[in-house]
Amino acid sequence: MDRHDVAKRIRELREERKMTQNALAYQAGVSPTYIYQLERGEKNPTIEYIDNICWGLGITIEEFFSTKKSEKPTVDKLSALTPEQKQLLNDFLNSL
Repeated sequence: MDRHDVAKRIRELREERKMTQNALAYQAGVSPTYIYQLERGEKNPTIEYIDNICWGLGITIEEFFSTKKSEKPTVDKLSALTPEQKQLLNDFLNSL
């Protein structure tokens, strides 16, 4: 992961959490200017600063560098259906 990938990842994670650069800087204990420079790819952060940013984002370093999308547990919705609902669903699907 080069500094441009790091920049993109920081911005992506920050925006997912609807955080401003200032809010992230405050939570991470760094200056807003530093976050701005990181997101523009102008700075190459140390692992210590990435750890601080992860803390501010509420994630682990492993999550930061993970290329997989986190899989949220799915609820088996079919098992929650009554027998009548299952039959209606089956009838509907067969009509397609």
